Amino acid sequence: MRNAYFVYSPEQLSYKFSDSHPFNHKRLTLTMDLLHTLNALQPEDIIPARIATDEELLLAHDAKYIDIVKKAGHGLLSNTQCENYGIGTEDTPIFPNMHEAAAQLVGGTLTAVDCVMQGKSRHALNLGGGLHHGFRGRASGFCIYNDSSVAIKYMQQKYNARVLYVDTDAHHGDGVQWSFYDDPNVCTLSIHETGRYLFPGTGAVTERGNGEGYGTSFNFPVDAFTEDESFLEIYERSMRDIFEYFKPDVVLTQNGADAHYFDPLTHLYGTMNLYKEIPHLAHKLAHEYCDGRWIAVGGGGYDIWRVVPRAWSYVWLEMNDIPYPSGAIAPEWLHKYQAEAPVTLIPTWEDPPDLYEPIPRKAEIHEKNAQMMEKALHILSKKSS
Repeated sequence: MRNAYFVYSPEQLSYKFSDSHPFNHKRLTLTMDLLHTLNALQPEDIIPARIATDEELLLAHDAKYIDIVKKAGHGLLSNTQCENYGIGTEDTPIFPNMHEAAAQLVGGTLTAVDCVMQGKSRHALNLGGGLHHGFRGRASGFCIYNDSSVAIKYMQQKYNARVLYVDTDAHHGDGVQWSFYDDPNVCTLSIHETGRYLFPGTGAVTERGNGEGYGTSFNFPVDAFTEDESFLEIYERSMRDIFEYFKPDVVLTQNGADAHYFDPLTHLYGTMNLYKEIPHLAHKLAHEYCDGRWIAVGGGGYDIWRVVPRAWSYVWLEMNDIPYPSGAIAPEWLHKYQAEAPVTLIPTWEDPPDLYEPIPRKAEIHEKNAQMMEKALHILSKKSS
């Protein structure tokens, strides 16, 4: 069995709202090209993303909503007619063939699922996915269809799987959480910037699940200006405790890269060290608890030049047990993209040591986050007693 498949089709790049929109899938091309400079991504590693069928989309979306998306993408509906469905808005504007583009991203995640669940590979990566804000009948936060929600339902129906969903995007994984809020066989874990200042405003510690699903929703809302040490303390403790508590058959990780200091839409102070550790622990625990079954998707990440390609490269390198590079990034990659980039590219795999000024409230933020973590995990001690 091979270690991993990289799911990608050029058609995934057609998920594009406009040239100026912050969600820009050129980051897929940037990441793949960066991996090519390491000889870490070969043609035989890549498997094409298929398009999700309507039947598959119906696992997590309403038929009427799917029809609205189709009609909007073919110019048959106006913004006004679509706004109640979350499209035709500033965040999620209408663009040509939007149904086909969005279904391609969902199909990529389903392709990754089948690779892993059918034993073709231990792991699979679909960086085009991770659209975690989509709801059953409404688009939200740049997300038309929710590929993770569809994929989890698909794993339940086709493979009878018990799924742990881990979301380290700086924005709360609300769409996935609410899809499975009362389902005891799906556990959601989201570490995100507090909703006091950031979209979507949800993800409080008290959101723990409902009915039979109570105790399978875990939220860790960290303060603005949270740095690596505090974020990773929460990540490592919560991952180990929740894997042991839930004992999943498979883990699906959403790897948004917007907790980095450079990200223009968030207020966290992460560095590349964060994006080395996140996939490393996910990989380790997947082998300890799930026979290695690990599916990973992309997500947020709006500094597509200085952050996302490096951060997402680490996920693929980790899946294939390739040592993380250090030092200079390949000059040919820098030369190719610097003329196009609106910012000066980082010339090394590591961030510069003087990335930001010291945070005056560092100790206070760390302590507040630690208290929040204990509150979030308190339910585990209650359930085990």
